[in-house]
Amino acid sequence: MSAKPSKVVFGTTTIMDISEDTVTSASLLSGYTAHGSDGNEVVGACTYDADTSDANATVYDIIENKTAYVNGSKLTGNIPVRGALSGTIDDKDDAITINAGYYDGSGSVTIDSTEKSKIVAENIKNGVSILGVTGNYTGEGVPTEQVTVTPYTTSQTILPTSGYNISQVNVNAIGYTETQNAGGGLTVTIGAVDPNT
Repeated sequence: MSAKPSKVVFGTTTIMDISEDTVTSASLLSGYTAHGSDGNEVVGACTYDADTSDANATVYDIIENKTAYVNGSKLTGNIPVRGALSGTIDDKDDAITINAGYYDGSGSVTIDSTEKSKIVAENIKNGVSILGVTGNYTGEGVPTEQVTVTPYTTSQTILPTSGYNISQVNVNAIGYTETQNAGGGLTVTIGAVDPNT
């Protein structure tokens, strides 16, 4: 390509001077044209359409294998892609560890189904709320029994039958008997003797 006028001087007046311009095809945006220092047309070939000089991302801000331009440099990310985060909670002290990385949002962390089935109103104290379930348990009724005892001449301990509470103790009247004795008098017997002693 032959040189074209890049400087025009009329008498002592310079009308045009691009002889020292530094535009090149690589530095001119694609789709634009200009003239170089030799006067020939320059067709832009640069595909950059943004000034990245103030960008501050690092490779730790970009997903692995993805690229970006920062301050004129091409960066390849190294944030690991971990897909879905999933897990179950089996104990109140369980914790799900979340490692650094990119998650696709399709995972979930839930309470283990066996443990979840226990969180019902019937298993929670009345008025207490656990994980959104308000309890209605007021305690199991313990069967009761009435006990009838005969007073003995010795102390006694009255205990309920296993699995029962005593609702009432009935005490028989103190025994009183009179019998003829060999001396011709009466033998008076008051109370009873514990047959287990």
